[in-house]
Amino acid sequence: MNQVKRVGVIGLGRMGSQHCRIYSGLRRAHLVGVCDVNPELGQQVAKRYEVPYYSQVEELLEKVDAVSVVTPTPYHFDIAMKCIERGIHTLIEKPITENEEQAQAVVEAADKSGLVVQVGHIERFNPAYMELKNVMEDLSILAVNFRRLSVYSGSNTDVDVVLDLMIHDTDLVMDIAHDEPVSLAATGITVYGTAVDYASAQLRFPSGPLMTLTASRVTEEKVRSIEVTALEAYVEASLLNKTVTLHRRTSGQYLNLNHNSRTVKYRQEGVVESIVVPAIEPLYLELQHFMDCIIEHKPPLVTPMAGLRALRLALQIRQASRLNLLVAVNRSSFNQVAFSSVSSHIA
Repeated sequence: MNQVKRVGVIGLGRMGSQHCRIYSGLRRAHLVGVCDVNPELGQQVAKRYEVPYYSQVEELLEKVDAVSVVTPTPYHFDIAMKCIERGIHTLIEKPITENEEQAQAVVEAADKSGLVVQVGHIERFNPAYMELKNVMEDLSILAVNFRRLSVYSGSNTDVDVVLDLMIHDTDLVMDIAHDEPVSLAATGITVYGTAVDYASAQLRFPSGPLMTLTASRVTEEKVRSIEVTALEAYVEASLLNKTVTLHRRTSGQYLNLNHNSRTVKYRQEGVVESIVVPAIEPLYLELQHFMDCIIEHKPPLVTPMAGLRALRLALQIRQASRLNLLVAVNRSSFNQVAFSSVSSHIA
């Protein structure tokens, strides 16, 4: 059995270049080629990693056992289906496709092929999230709050914040809940252009905790956090800083501060535990897992069905946030933002 697989990368933007970097150092991978519609970029990356550049996907597929599809989302479906039809193991960056119909087709094709088809929901491989899940196993969870906040960059504004950022957390929600929500409420705010720039959603599950998701690309601080409220503890996890902190309450006690008087004070103490989180790059773990699954013939952690479920939930939140949309308009007096309500869908 070949313990090293020939891999290629399709799409060489910021994330695609990172895939090349990781593959070039993986023990079980041999990067043999790259592909991009931009010849200048493609040749630049190919030169950096000393591999051939291919302008056509078909040319690359003749040389590889596995590929990462890291193109813009509208191209995911056609390229992924082409790879599966050619018998190529495929990692598709998130979101799996543009819509549910395409995602369902990928699920069916992957199931029939027997290939490893993995979706790139990288937060599943974040060491902080993995440690958080271990902690959560012993807790009676009441609520989970996801916050994914970013500063405004002016790029990618044609895609709303739900499909741009929140979809990371819709995958984590489905991973934790293992069920479909029974109720969903969401609100969106558009600040620049017509796409939703800030979205908040609240989900209730049949037998699971209350889940709240917030995504923003107009916040002047980068935040990637998960906060868990349980009967036994409160847990904070930073996916950005790779930290997990556990707050536990100890039993309170009454203290007699002065034995010669009746002065009594109640004291409540708490214990704060910092969980050790391994300092490993999530993308490295994700691509290593992809190669391990191929060589060891095991299913990936994030299957096409998981990608479909994350996309379906994101699309539901997207629709709800657009139906309950606020538009930030010119500032009113006292430097306050004024809002107008939009009751119909926006483009």
